[in-house]
Amino acid sequence: MSKQKMNEDQVADFCLSLPGAREDYKWGGIRVFSVAGNKMFAVLDLAGAGLSFKVADELFLGYCDRPGVRPAPYLARARWVSMAPPYPMGRDELCDLLQRSHQLVVRKLAKRLQVGLLI
Repeated sequence: MSKQKMNEDQVADFCLSLPGAREDYKWGGIRVFSVAGNKMFAVLDLAGAGLSFKVADELFLGYCDRPGVRPAPYLARARWVSMAPPYPMGRDELCDLLQRSHQLVVRKLAKRLQVGLLI
């Protein structure tokens, strides 16, 4: 497992490599990664304030107990976590979590919209 840390550009590149992912800039300079038009799976603050993404309901509290990880402002009730750079986990773990966030969102889509987006 790689302990190498990712920077914001590497996070953005990884998010955009996921099936059907697209990037928008919203709310005065926030990079939003979404699938199926407008279903967000990750948010990256351009000012370096942090990265937020969805985690599975049963894992949310466990991640929030980890150093450097906290409930995401405004999105915690939807089980999103947030972390500031340098991110408190290695590349492999962070990529896995971003991919899982993408898949959690894809699985909530209508079956016809899931085609080609499931990993």
